[in-house]
Amino acid sequence: MNVFLRHDLVQRAHELRKGSTIIGLDHGSKTLGVAVSDTLWMTATALGTIQRKKFGADMQQLHQMMQGRDIGGVILGLPREMSGALGSRAQAVADYASHLENYLGCCCLLWEERLTSAEAERAMLQADLSRKKRAQKIDNHAAAIILQSALDRIMYL
Repeated sequence: MNVFLRHDLVQRAHELRKGSTIIGLDHGSKTLGVAVSDTLWMTATALGTIQRKKFGADMQQLHQMMQGRDIGGVILGLPREMSGALGSRAQAVADYASHLENYLGCCCLLWEERLTSAEAERAMLQADLSRKKRAQKIDNHAAAIILQSALDRIMYL
């Protein structure tokens, strides 16, 4: 099966465990933005940013951030080109989703992330955050935007 179809939110949303927390991730080359949902899947909240190293170290940090939460699935931002094409970054994220699913043992789905960092940046500029604070928070805010967008879509499936 095509790796993108294997992680398609619309096709597999029914596999997310109801009543649990969903993790939202914004996958970058240097950082991993992390957000979480409430158990009703109504609200996404930015949680933090992981400075990426190796997959095992990243998962150890993610596990620490998720302690005490009942995780029912993961939504990972899919970076499409502005034309809508799936490039090499999208392939890397899809491969990462496969590794996550095997490691965590729960459903890991991909969701459109075009312009989420720009949206997060605009929101933080409106909140008058300093450049330093914006740089520290951009990835987890982008993860929250990705997750909230996916949660909103799931409500209509």
